[in-house]
Amino acid sequence: MLDIEKIRADFPILAREVNGKPLVYLDNGASAQKPQVVIDAITTAYSHEYANVHRGLHYLSNLATEKYESVRGTIARFLGVADETQIVLNSGTTEGINMVAYGWAMPRMEAGDEILLSVMEHHANIVPWHFLRERQGVALKWVDVDSRGHLDPQKIIDAITPKTKLIAITHLSNVLGTKVDVKAICDAAREKGVPVLIDGSQAAVHMPVDLDDIGCDFYAITGHKLYGPSGSGAIFVKKERLAEMRPFMGGGDMIRDVSKDEVTYNDPPMKFEAGTPGIVQTIGLGVALDYMMGVGMTTIAQYEDDLSRYAQTRLSGLNWLSVQGTTPDKAAIFSFTMEGAAHAHDISTILDKKGVAVRAGHHCAGPLMDHLGVTATCRASFAMYNTRAEVDSLIDALELAHELFG
Repeated sequence: MLDIEKIRADFPILAREVNGKPLVYLDNGASAQKPQVVIDAITTAYSHEYANVHRGLHYLSNLATEKYESVRGTIARFLGVADETQIVLNSGTTEGINMVAYGWAMPRMEAGDEILLSVMEHHANIVPWHFLRERQGVALKWVDVDSRGHLDPQKIIDAITPKTKLIAITHLSNVLGTKVDVKAICDAAREKGVPVLIDGSQAAVHMPVDLDDIGCDFYAITGHKLYGPSGSGAIFVKKERLAEMRPFMGGGDMIRDVSKDEVTYNDPPMKFEAGTPGIVQTIGLGVALDYMMGVGMTTIAQYEDDLSRYAQTRLSGLNWLSVQGTTPDKAAIFSFTMEGAAHAHDISTILDKKGVAVRAGHHCAGPLMDHLGVTATCRASFAMYNTRAEVDSLIDALELAHELFG
């Protein structure tokens, strides 16, 4: 059982007011708030323990290196990965997917090869593949969701052809809250010899993830959505894919030797971690993941599922509101529009006056917006520290917005 009052007390920003109202922070899909233990870890690292990693033999460098490198194992445990050398540390999902695009896909794809995508993908899992389309003639093949926002895994599987060289798919939609059966996709793709990359940015914060069970080739996460610092993240890369990849960036740490005539690369995962990393950010991410695992990912998922059902019930009572994505098991992410001329930005502004923070826009999901026939939506995205009372505050603020615009 999740102790919501204890959880909320761990996040100092939740005690503040906005526009004279208690903050109701419902923009977690963009970036989550940070617990005090993460804030303290960052402060301690900069105040008492900071030095560059991997380069020094002095006490502070050894301490920073030990704390930084320990996060690789923490991420492996969090993602259900037995071998931590398959974890590449980086600045987040965007860097991870670009690393796969440049380091794995670009050297082995040619004109006419296909990359299979769902229409729900975030731009971070679209634009790198457009680079390959523009520069190498790779074809992007799209699979739609149904009217509820559900993605049938069989539709992905049926779209695989001999030209399919990669499936790049979200685990959980940042707009619709749709959960994707990625294991079914990975099982079928493996039989056909097609690698699968999963964007885990949204899923990893809401539910347990077991990559050894899912069986994907790549899985990207980003720290700032996981109650950790911005500029932190990682990507899981299966060992055989690591062996196939060329380095994405060149610099320190990813080499063994450099001479005027040649370079010898380091072993993976260091081979893909060039330059001075986000040391403190990564340490903070490790603390955030330890915090989540301490609460329990199953506990978090159960609490958020209950909160999601309550929010669905309350929102469905507003017959002038159109909620995008109505799958029964969706995560606690709700994108909506209001009847009439009210723009998402205007609705968001009214909600902000009531202390309710939501996001408005296309949510870096242009193809999905086109598919839904809208230019923008408001999005309320919940986290483990949100409450039913905050759902009620959202409803009250929406009713005010409807009254003003109606």
